[in-house]
Amino acid sequence: MTHPALPDTFLWGVATAGHQNEGDNTAGDTWFLEHTTPSLFREPSGPACRGYQQWETDLDLAAGLGLNAFRFSVEWARVEPERGVVSAEALDHYERKVDGCLARGLAPIVTFSHFTAPHWFAAAGSWTAADAPERFAEQCDRVMARFGDRIAYGVTLNEPNLEQLLQAGGKLPPEAEELKTRMLAAAAQAAGSDTYASANVIPAALQDDFQEAFTRAHRAAREAIKARRADLPAGVSIAVADEVALPGGEKHRDAKRAAVYDHWLREARQDDFIGVQNYERVVHGPDGEVAPDGELNGMGTAIAPASLAGAVRYAHEVAGVPVLVTEHGIQTADDTQRAAFIPAAVRELTAEIAAGTPVLGYCHWTLMDNFEWIFGYGAQLGLHEVDRDTFQRRPKPSARAYADVVRTYRGTPGH
Repeated sequence: MTHPALPDTFLWGVATAGHQNEGDNTAGDTWFLEHTTPSLFREPSGPACRGYQQWETDLDLAAGLGLNAFRFSVEWARVEPERGVVSAEALDHYERKVDGCLARGLAPIVTFSHFTAPHWFAAAGSWTAADAPERFAEQCDRVMARFGDRIAYGVTLNEPNLEQLLQAGGKLPPEAEELKTRMLAAAAQAAGSDTYASANVIPAALQDDFQEAFTRAHRAAREAIKARRADLPAGVSIAVADEVALPGGEKHRDAKRAAVYDHWLREARQDDFIGVQNYERVVHGPDGEVAPDGELNGMGTAIAPASLAGAVRYAHEVAGVPVLVTEHGIQTADDTQRAAFIPAAVRELTAEIAAGTPVLGYCHWTLMDNFEWIFGYGAQLGLHEVDRDTFQRRPKPSARAYADVVRTYRGTPGH
């Protein structure tokens, strides 16, 4: 028997992403930016975790944890490395991965764009180009045509609000913003184009333009997905911190929510679910954000297991649709923190579900330490560590901790 608060259909999974895990994504925009001078990226992604070759091993790891879901992205740059040139090999690969999930009892949760896009797309105006929604819809259509009949959920875009979250929280210092602008200008020059842009390195001055562009792309993608399969649950995943107000801090909290989340939560009212990705709690006082105290994670924010439940609650209150936790985790080099954090967070989430908030499933970020964008391989969020020379995956204590949680809540016997 599953936990009484959870439906039998509740999904327990891990989340991964193509560029961060697969390696050698040479036709992608992020790969180009990693090799631009100057670059905001600490180091190139290179072979990453060699996940493109070792996908069967990785699915076995997920199944071995007792999971029943696996989230991954289809890398657009692999499928369409040049405009109008579609790689049958790449589509074959992702179809095998979907079938591999199903063979192991893992529901495939497919992300159609996890930040990255083809280099040609980035050099031709990126998401703000007039034809961007059409180009993205074409990619979604070809993916759906190949294996859309076998996937469980479709996530159109990953964290289109991330830059608003970083800006609102002052997470990027001015020098990083300046380096970002210089990098994109150098990339445009190197590409021989007027502009160059990528979804998770957007200059502050272009935030509003990109929000509008991402909204158009999301709607076009949803339409393309539904045209192929009307019954497939489709939605967008956004970054949601748990915004908590101390007495007198409500005005600051509400302004942050309005600036970062509410556009997408209202947009999600037309979707089948809202994807929530939570990593932190932010506390607001009468004068703004309050410095965290107590034990901190690698992001410099307080370790707050109840943050996920708070983020899920708010997302559902505004969107009015079920929530799918598409990412949740903790950046830390101390895995004992992660091993304690997961069961504590799940207990809080389960209590929120019991209180009436509909949650479809939980995906932990991430299966293994991987390429964490501008932070390179310095940030660790995985349940497994990866040898950077041999690419062997080794479970951390948190992998067992998560497996124990899943076994307890699913009511399945131990391995």
